[in-house]
Amino acid sequence: MTVGLFIAGMGIFTAVALAGAGSAIGIGLTGQVAAGVMSEDPKSFGKYLMLIALPGTQGIYGFVIGFLAIMKLGILSGSIPPVSIAKGLNVLAAGAPVGLAGLVSAVNQGKVCAAGIQMASKQPADMGKALVMGVFVETYAVLGFLTSFFLLWFVI
Repeated sequence: MTVGLFIAGMGIFTAVALAGAGSAIGIGLTGQVAAGVMSEDPKSFGKYLMLIALPGTQGIYGFVIGFLAIMKLGILSGSIPPVSIAKGLNVLAAGAPVGLAGLVSAVNQGKVCAAGIQMASKQPADMGKALVMGVFVETYAVLGFLTSFFLLWFVI
């Protein structure tokens, strides 16, 4: 394995692992609150499903960037291609925005969505407000994804 390929692998790892970890934490936070609310209202699962799942999108964004990087490097061709250190650093730089933005936004989105579940359990008419607040946090995950996508697609 070349040093460049190792560095590129770290970029792929950064995108997938950090965004995925953030999503796991965010979904864990919302799932805990939803479980508490559903213990009092077992039929409310469907109502809160979107708020529970919303922090999971960051993990998807990280996976997509990681997969695109693997394709861009030609790793799926059946042989391991030579990767220069410069190209490896470019992949590392491309993986950082979605990984870091995904980690931070998914955790915070989980907190916002968990609070939204609590709010909606007491004020069912405010479910839309809870969803909108969660989507506001999503904006920064999307910006991280787009930055990584553009870096990956146009710089590498």
